[in-house]
Amino acid sequence: MNKVIAIPSEALRRRRFLAQGAALAVGGVLGAHEKGLFAATLSRDMAFENGHRELVAFPQKRPLILLTNRPPQLETPFEIFNEGPITPNDAFFVRYHWSGIPTSVDASTYRLKVDGHVGRSLDLSLAELRKMGQAVEIVAVNQCSGNSRGFFSPRVNGGQLGNGAMGNARWTGIPLRTVLERAGVKPGAVSVSFDGLDRPPLEGGPDFVKALTFDHAMDGEVMLAWQMNGKDLPFLNGYPLRLVVPGYFGTYWVKHLSHIEVLDKNFEGFWVKSAYRIPKNDCACVEPGKTPAETVPIGRFGVRSFITSLGQNSILRAGLTTTIKGIAFDGGSGIAEVSFSDDAGKTWRPAKLGKDLGKYSFREWHIDYRPSQKGNLDLRVRARSQAGEVQPTTARWNPAGYMRNVVESTQVTVV
Repeated sequence: MNKVIAIPSEALRRRRFLAQGAALAVGGVLGAHEKGLFAATLSRDMAFENGHRELVAFPQKRPLILLTNRPPQLETPFEIFNEGPITPNDAFFVRYHWSGIPTSVDASTYRLKVDGHVGRSLDLSLAELRKMGQAVEIVAVNQCSGNSRGFFSPRVNGGQLGNGAMGNARWTGIPLRTVLERAGVKPGAVSVSFDGLDRPPLEGGPDFVKALTFDHAMDGEVMLAWQMNGKDLPFLNGYPLRLVVPGYFGTYWVKHLSHIEVLDKNFEGFWVKSAYRIPKNDCACVEPGKTPAETVPIGRFGVRSFITSLGQNSILRAGLTTTIKGIAFDGGSGIAEVSFSDDAGKTWRPAKLGKDLGKYSFREWHIDYRPSQKGNLDLRVRARSQAGEVQPTTARWNPAGYMRNVVESTQVTVV
């Protein structure tokens, strides 16, 4: 357990990390097949205004779409999602709030503190955590609250992300409930807060601390994870330990977890009381430009689906059958069906669902499609969850740019 993972601080401070040696950076992260793909272009244009982005290879990552480098905010290139339902570790998106992130963690000296409204405080090493109970696995999507924010109209403040601030992984760890039971929670517990090793760069900035209700924390699914897809967590995805909150937006998935506190009252920290809040109504939306009358903390994500095998302005051949593929997911009931349309949503036909990896996972789908006439087509895909939720056909708006899950449109030309 003497493993030390470090991220060179210079790489997190300066964009020159890639520019001083693009070929070396790409070659060090990618296999031979992928080198040509990314060495040929180190930038791309997102499908919205001011969408030009660099592709940058941070440590343990292949070139990803750079939003900011202080703090690191990296988006997964969307074509990755067509490679399979599990997002590779080196392609998984990265999101931090403050630039004061840790640059080195020694697993042998790492400790997780558990205290507050408990019978006994704990100071746990990673080795002790691993031995505390039977390791469990869950396949679950982690999605940033602002995923797809760049497509909001009217535009809103915040990181202008495309559709790649999400990923699906197999997480390994122990249930949070196991640790809380070891600490002996006292009667009257109301909420549980979570803090990581990242810090605000300036004194007075609100530390990024999140919280769950006590009942949610004890549901047996919320996990303390030390592995991602069978390997130690990548540093930028929370090494050596992170919170996994299946079905909930990534704001709750605290990285580099270092402190858990059980509270006998509601948590009142900035990142729950003031930030990451949505309109208090069924659609989490308001009329564009309006301010919500009342808000609540963001929670589960809605049902979504995407075409992954075709990009905007792809070319199809008339009379030739093409297998169109994609993914769908929701906040935890599972996907019941996916429907496909080639006429902008006027008519729909069922697609075939792929293997079920669990109710929190991406669910692949596919359909064999043979366009009969030449011209421009508007392809759409729509998912319905096991809970009966169906994607809206009109985009919903809120001032924070959260929770986009509209039926997406892919424009293609048949020749």
